[in-house]
Amino acid sequence: MKVANMHRSTCLKTARGLRCAVLWSWMLAAMVAAAPGEAAECERADLVRRTAVISAFAPEAQALQALVHGTSCEINGVSFVTGQIEGQPVVVFMSGISMVNAAMTAQLVIDRFNIGSLVFCGIAGGADPELNIGDVVVPERWGEYLEATFARETPQGLKPFEYGQGPFFKNFGMIFPNGVLVGNAAEPSRYHFWFDADPLLLAAARKAASQVKLKVCAAQDRCLAHPPKVVVGGSGVSGAAFVDNAEFRRYVFATFAPRVMDMESAALAHVAYANRKPFIVFRSLSDLAGGGEGANQMLTFMDLASANSAELVRLFMQTLGAQAAR
Repeated sequence: MKVANMHRSTCLKTARGLRCAVLWSWMLAAMVAAAPGEAAECERADLVRRTAVISAFAPEAQALQALVHGTSCEINGVSFVTGQIEGQPVVVFMSGISMVNAAMTAQLVIDRFNIGSLVFCGIAGGADPELNIGDVVVPERWGEYLEATFARETPQGLKPFEYGQGPFFKNFGMIFPNGVLVGNAAEPSRYHFWFDADPLLLAAARKAASQVKLKVCAAQDRCLAHPPKVVVGGSGVSGAAFVDNAEFRRYVFATFAPRVMDMESAALAHVAYANRKPFIVFRSLSDLAGGGEGANQMLTFMDLASANSAELVRLFMQTLGAQAAR
C-alpha cells in the first residue's frame, strides 16, 4: 500500500476534484481485485461449458457483478467469478483497460476454462453523429483502427513504408491505418481489418433489444438529453488511445464509418478469431469521443451507461437460455 499511497498523494496534488477521486477509486478497486491470497487458484478441472462475460474496469464490472452469483478464483492476479446469469453458466472477469489487457485476459480465459463464446460488456465513445450518450451499440464487426504505419516525410509528401501489410486506409496526417496479419486452425494467415461478430449471437441480441428498458437518469437527477436506444449492427473500432478530439472523431467516422470506438473490443475479436470462438460486444455510449459540446461527459454518465449495457446483456443471456431450451 506504500506505492498506492504515493500514487494517491500525487493524484491529489496534480488532479482536480471528482476526476481525481474517480480515478483513484478505479485504481484502488483494481488493486484490491488483484491482491494475492484472497482467492484460490482457479482449478483446471472446471469442464462446465461457459460464456466468458468480460468488462474492462470497475464501473462496468460492478454492473455485471450484480447479475452473477458464484465463486471466485484467481489466475495471474485476475479474479474470475464462475456462476450463472439468467441460468446460463458464465465466467465473469475484468480485463483491465487497453488492447493488450483485453487480448491477454481473453486468451487466459480460453486456455483455462471451457469457453463456448465471449461477450464484452461496457461503455465506449460514440463515433456516429446520429447516436447519443446512453445509446447501446452491438456492432456486427470490429476493426483495429490504430494498427498503422507512421509515414516518412519526403519532398514528394508523406510516404508510408510498404512491407506487405495490406492496403492502407485514408491517412490522418502521418498515420496510415492498415490490417493485421492473423490466421487460425481453419484459415491461413492473411491481413484482416474487420473481425465479424457471431450471427447467432447477434440474432439473440436483437431479440433482447426488443425487450430492454434502458435507464434515462443517473444519480443526482443527471438525465440524458435523448431517450436511449439499442442499435444492433454496423461497425466498431478499437485502439490504444482514449479519444476526446472532435477532428479525429470526424476522420474516424469518415474513414471507417464506425458507430462506436473503444480500447478493448477489437482485441477480443482478434483473439476470438484466432481461437475460432464466437464473440459479441455490447457497448453503451458514456461520451461522444470529443464530439459533444463542452467537456467530456464520461464521468457523468459512465455508471448509467454501464448499467444499460449490463441490463441488455442480462436479457441477452435470458434469450440464449430460452433458445437452448427449445
